Amino acid sequence: MSKRDYYEVLGVQRTCTEVELKTAFRKAAMQWHPDRNPGDKAAEIRFKEVNEAYQILSDGQKRAAYDRFGHGAFEQGAGGGGMGEGFAASMADIFDDLFGDVMGRRGRGGGRERGSDLRYNLEITLEEAYVGKTATLKVPTSVTCEACGGSGAKPGSKPKPCATCGGHGRVRAQQGFFAIERTCPSCHGRGEKIDDPCGACNGAGRTTRERTLSVNVPQGVEDGTRIRLAGEGEAGLRGGPAGDLYIFLSIKPHPIFHRDGADLYCRVPISMVQATLGGEIAIHTIDGGETRVKAPEGTQSGRQFKVRGKGMPVLRTRDYGDLYIQAIVETPQNLTKRQRELLMEFDKESSTRTQPEATGFFAKMKDFLDNIGGQ
Repeated sequence: MSKRDYYEVLGVQRTCTEVELKTAFRKAAMQWHPDRNPGDKAAEIRFKEVNEAYQILSDGQKRAAYDRFGHGAFEQGAGGGGMGEGFAASMADIFDDLFGDVMGRRGRGGGRERGSDLRYNLEITLEEAYVGKTATLKVPTSVTCEACGGSGAKPGSKPKPCATCGGHGRVRAQQGFFAIERTCPSCHGRGEKIDDPCGACNGAGRTTRERTLSVNVPQGVEDGTRIRLAGEGEAGLRGGPAGDLYIFLSIKPHPIFHRDGADLYCRVPISMVQATLGGEIAIHTIDGGETRVKAPEGTQSGRQFKVRGKGMPVLRTRDYGDLYIQAIVETPQNLTKRQRELLMEFDKESSTRTQPEATGFFAKMKDFLDNIGGQ
């Protein structure tokens, strides 16, 4: 079977640069690598084809010969020879791309590992969200061992570089043109070994205890706000940097006010007489003050009155939201005999002028039924 054109195999033009050639090779090799296509014979053949194409085209002299004579330039061993260092290095890079994270490549950096981030849930009231507060937290966490200073070694001694990896935390083995790097089996990637561990922390470099922290909760925070305290998380292993502490705020439901962003809503019951004749509605605001709004005659249930600037503060600004007061007309209950008589007298005296909405509704209903009957 005739061989495919090497440029076609790699998907590049004959005028491609060395960088474009290497990029195409890395992409193709990763796509057809046998470890990504287990049991796929076709992928294995394509992988070998890609390797062969790059072996020739990555060498300047071989590429010139191929451009002039094609595959014939390398028949009967004319183009033989081992794979160059550049080819081996490229394959090592590809192996890192494929397996680096699995083999723990991200763990480089010796034995000092960053501590974990911590989460703390803090519940506050709506009033506290309005004025802001300084909260005191008690956080159980890992802290740097005071006895060994975080090194993990017994006081007076020090960790020693790992003899297997020379303190790098990783070992490299050459297999053909593959350079395989893996976590050091002796020190497990730490780069050092402790012969005499600290008795206080058993060599971890950290101990567990409860810490007391203060956090400033600014005015206007909303439910779900996250506050980050850098370096206040779990201590790192063997003197590594500490993680961060994330405080997630939740706001307790309020018995009077409902919040929507920076605006507050309040439902206020008023009597049927007050709604009919009009009058003032007085309520306390979230800041502890008092505000009054005038309900006009004939106020309907559900009508809202806006009080500017009496809502919540807007986070990190000097602005405030508004307060919306919603009038809810309350129907009288447990009437006395005299109250019933008065209401019945009122009902007899009612007219379309006193109940325009009800009159209009039933007029529309009559027209609707007439239209149905006329069809």
